[in-house]
Amino acid sequence: MSALAADVGVGAELFSATRSVDRAALVRYAGASGDFNPIHWNERFALEVGLPGVIAHGMLTMGVAGSALTDWLDDPTDVLSYGVRFTRPVPVPDPGAVELLIVATVGAVDAGAGTARVDLRVTVEDKTVLGKAQAQVRLR
Repeated sequence: MSALAADVGVGAELFSATRSVDRAALVRYAGASGDFNPIHWNERFALEVGLPGVIAHGMLTMGVAGSALTDWLDDPTDVLSYGVRFTRPVPVPDPGAVELLIVATVGAVDAGAGTARVDLRVTVEDKTVLGKAQAQVRLR
């Protein structure tokens, strides 16, 4: 874990992390969020609507990526804002899990405001699954 220092340069890689998502995580997330759309649990239905199989909830994928950032920070309240664009579905195999690779880099620094933009590149098998994944973070 670390705090984002004021002297960190644009383009600096902060961390790289891998997180697994399996079907059990989909069930837990559906229960917590109330999103019981069958594309997240019914293989037959997901295939019938043209998906590659059961897919992870977009907000779950966003949360997993965001938690990699908060896990890295000394203080998770240093994240001032966070947003993404959902660019590609994340198929979740059965059995097994899908591996998300999250790489965080400094996209911009505003020393006057005491903040930095952290860009998260979130991929599955080298394909970007979250676009414009960015967090505004307090500098320490």
